[in-house]
Amino acid sequence: MEQIPDVATLVAIYNTINHYGQANGMELLVSQPGDVRYTMTVRDEHLSSPGTCHGGVLAGLMDSSLGAAALSLAFTAGELVSTVEFKVNYLHPVHLHDHLVAHGVVEHSGKTLIVSSAVITCPTRNDLVVARGMGTFNRYPATKRDFHDLLFPSAESN
Repeated sequence: MEQIPDVATLVAIYNTINHYGQANGMELLVSQPGDVRYTMTVRDEHLSSPGTCHGGVLAGLMDSSLGAAALSLAFTAGELVSTVEFKVNYLHPVHLHDHLVAHGVVEHSGKTLIVSSAVITCPTRNDLVVARGMGTFNRYPATKRDFHDLLFPSAESN
């Protein structure tokens, strides 16, 4: 049986293939499995009106932090996750050049589902909470997806 790499290695692999996060200037830090922080700064291309960030950008950051919390925990069991559903409450508008920190944590880890919550704060505005969210994620074996070839590169030559 193939040995699943450690969580730090899996997160590093994930960061290299996460083009969405890269394109949006997002940086992931995993404190421990099930506890993550995603950071980003609002850029011109994130605006929907002069000086105001589009809600979809915050939704993307929210889904990313909720999912990364679930994924980092699922990695410990050699699993991946997919989003089943998530919700976001927008509490304050976000502006150009605001720095955002999304802190995601796993609230429940079951046999087939993981539930996580997250809060997005704005340190450039006295840690103002700009959004809160919750998500549910399906867990499944990493061997069921193309991610397997990234985890086990030697298997490609077999």
